[in-house]
Amino acid sequence: MQKVRVPQNSFQFGEVSDSLIMRTDTGIYTGSAQKIENMVVTAEGSARKRQGLKHIYDYSITYDANNPDQSNLFPFIFDNNEQYIISIEHAKVRCFRIVDSTTVSLVATLTADVSAAALPFDKAYLQQYTAAQMGDVMFICHPLFAPRLLTRTSLTTFEISTYTFDTRADSKQTYQPYSKYQAVGVTLDPSATTGNGITLTTSSAYWDVTGSQSGGNYPDSLHVGVIVRYGGNEINITSVQSTTQATGNVVNELKVRLTVANPFRANSGSNKVEVTQLGHGYGGGESITVSDAATVGGIATGNLNGSRTVADIIDDNTYTFTAGGSASSSEDGGGFPKITTHAPTLDWDEQAWSAKRGYPAAVAFHENRLVFAGTLAEPDAIFMSEIGEYFNHDVGTAQDNEAIALTAATGDVHEIRHLVSSRDLQVFAGTGELYVPTYLNQAITPTNAQIREQTPYGSSFARPALIDGATIFTQASGRIVREYLFTDNEDAYASTAISTIASHLINTPKYVSVVHSGFDQPDSYAIMSMTDGDAAVFTSNRAEKRASWTEFTTNGRFDSVVSIDDRLFANIYDANNKLKLCEFTGDIGLDSYIYGAISSNSVTVSSAYANGVTVDVVATSGSQNDYLGEFTVASGAVDLSAHSSAGYTHAYVGKKFTAKIISNPIDASGAAGPLTGSLRGITNVVVDMKATRSIKVNTKPVNIETSFTGKKEVRLFGYDRDPKVTIEQDNPLSMQVNGFVTEVII
Repeated sequence: MQKVRVPQNSFQFGEVSDSLIMRTDTGIYTGSAQKIENMVVTAEGSARKRQGLKHIYDYSITYDANNPDQSNLFPFIFDNNEQYIISIEHAKVRCFRIVDSTTVSLVATLTADVSAAALPFDKAYLQQYTAAQMGDVMFICHPLFAPRLLTRTSLTTFEISTYTFDTRADSKQTYQPYSKYQAVGVTLDPSATTGNGITLTTSSAYWDVTGSQSGGNYPDSLHVGVIVRYGGNEINITSVQSTTQATGNVVNELKVRLTVANPFRANSGSNKVEVTQLGHGYGGGESITVSDAATVGGIATGNLNGSRTVADIIDDNTYTFTAGGSASSSEDGGGFPKITTHAPTLDWDEQAWSAKRGYPAAVAFHENRLVFAGTLAEPDAIFMSEIGEYFNHDVGTAQDNEAIALTAATGDVHEIRHLVSSRDLQVFAGTGELYVPTYLNQAITPTNAQIREQTPYGSSFARPALIDGATIFTQASGRIVREYLFTDNEDAYASTAISTIASHLINTPKYVSVVHSGFDQPDSYAIMSMTDGDAAVFTSNRAEKRASWTEFTTNGRFDSVVSIDDRLFANIYDANNKLKLCEFTGDIGLDSYIYGAISSNSVTVSSAYANGVTVDVVATSGSQNDYLGEFTVASGAVDLSAHSSAGYTHAYVGKKFTAKIISNPIDASGAAGPLTGSLRGITNVVVDMKATRSIKVNTKPVNIETSFTGKKEVRLFGYDRDPKVTIEQDNPLSMQVNGFVTEVII
């Protein structure tokens, strides 16, 4: 009989899939386990029991399998002393203030905006909402409603309003993006150049005729209230009569100032004047009125200004009209004239955001611009504000500081879902990953901005998050997590799968958050709540080439998660299917726990638990924590009379959870070769632990009366072809396993 001692020195690669069960030749195998549940992997490679979840707030919401998403959590950080958690819910927003290291309190509940209108948030789409914050304002986006602004108006008050664009001082221009939605060749023909109630006729079907006609109009038309521009001049649509006819009010006269200097060309001896008007859209024969023209080729202003007729169309940007006199020389001139007309034209467009065209799906701040992306009509469009002017999206004349409008014209239509500001503006779409590059020592400007397609995997609606220099995101299928990282060797972004060795833990992540120096550890941890109610936790240290996954479970379901600095908060449905806001904190192995003083041999728990609910209790006396067992809540309290003589002063009350490590099959090489697959037995296990109580090894309890640091030997018996070591703790106390040595006989 041969004995072999096999060490497990660390768990630096975390929990791995059983598909690696034969990879005994790799370092991953010897530094991982088949299961690491409710534990985090530390920087040193040990596995430490996760913190419990302290109860903060009861939403009074019960789990509904048909509508499992009831609250999406977002961080709102003004400065280190003024931090908040924002819960977006169905037609409601709750704002929680982080008062200090122990207190988080609800300070505002909003159900209407500043105009008393109901909030547009819908539980069917909560997971899809995106947000970006700057100062006192958070911008909240979804394609089905205009962006909303959540504004902090004081330390404990908030309000919600609708995002509105800046306007010119005379209110005759709205600084918003516009796009062309008409088919090629479709013209717009206004009935007048000024006034209200003018008729707008299109040469082909264009106007929305949603609903039924009433009094000759379609009152439910989604074009009502929309602005269209004729040659850059705004017309407010007031009613729609058919697919080819609408009525509108002209905001300003339908007049175009030609932007090209000296746009007139005169030819000696001819009364024909060539006009350069970019994208004029005329067909010939239209009536126009010329004003503010300077002389050209000897033709006086009186023979240029006034009513004229478009004679010949030279190209899309050039036409001619007949002047009142002939030129005496050939030259360019005319100064900066204006052209006024209501002739049918191809030069017209429509506001890009509306109930008809949809609203942005994604939002971010990047290089001091407010960036939106992904409307229903233009899912691959990106809209960047002017620098420092977050409500101005007028593209203007492409000056460096002016707004930018981009389209990811890569051949595929990319439905943009997320924007992430990093070294570049990273763009995550349902069909691939893209970015808007930032050039060395240059800001993004209208003349250098471009969208570059990188990888083809696509992103789900779970928010990407930055960790260890990369952006992690869930592939659209929901089964793979990838990191989006720029590589100098390729001079491009790569989307490398990071969940391959733990693929069984990834089950359609819903919510993702990264906590830096989380769980009282120096590393950063990404937590992902899954559709099945469990959570997966990922940590990475690129410099040391280590990364790990572990699994979190609870007596209920994990839901939305959010981090504020080094604090991590989670919505959970508890064992009674009640939605609660909790915080990972303390070394108490209880979820949804409350901490209170013992008075008259009882602890009040009515703020968290109803009568008749079974709870677990950990009582304290000085620095000593003792698990007292299960109790039933009655009269809003837990009766601890049976332990009155122990001198306990305070108690933690919640629901316990199990922390567990199941090793990979213990393998080694003997005199005859590898032990893999051979019948073998474990005779004893030496476990190295730190600050640990109440541990079991292969179901055998280890006698630890007080917090223990050091090594314990546990004798076992039994044979198996894949023998494993299971270390677990089901009592709500502390546990840290640094490693173990297994003695195997064959």
